[in-house]
Amino acid sequence: MMRKEFITRSPEETISLAEKFGKYLHAGDVLAYLGDLGAGKTTFTRGLALGLGLKDLVTSPTFALVHVYGQPPLQLCHFDMYRISDENELETTGFYDYDLKESIFAVEWSENILSALPASAIRLTLERISDEERRIILETKEAERFADFRA
Repeated sequence: MMRKEFITRSPEETISLAEKFGKYLHAGDVLAYLGDLGAGKTTFTRGLALGLGLKDLVTSPTFALVHVYGQPPLQLCHFDMYRISDENELETTGFYDYDLKESIFAVEWSENILSALPASAIRLTLERISDEERRIILETKEAERFADFRA
C-alpha cells in the first residue's frame, strides 16, 4: 500500500492538487473519500473534473445522491453516501446502475459503504486543519501508477 500526504493552504491549492491527480485517473477508478463535513471533498472533486478535462460545474450531491459530469467514454460520477447507513440501503440509491467501465466514481462518505467498494478503491482522506488548510492523504495499492504524483 502506497501512502502520500499533502497539505493544501487554500481551496485553490486543493483544486490544483486534485487537478494534477485527475490526470492519473481512468475509467474504472473508484475514489473512496473519507472526511468530516467541510473537509473539502467537493472542492477536491472540482479539481478532479478539471484534471479530467470536464467543464461541468461541480456541486455537492448531498440531496441528489449523485451528480454525473461528462459523458461516455469518460464521465465522473460524484456520489454522496452521507444518508446511507449501510450496504443494504445502497441498493436503493441507484449506485449499481452506473457503468464503472465508462466512469470514475468519487464517493463521499465512503466509510458508510466501504465493504461494497472494490478492493482497488483509492482512498483519499481529507482532514480540516484550519479554515483554509487541509491534510489530504492518498492511499492506494497501485504504488507504481502513482509513484511520481506530486503536489
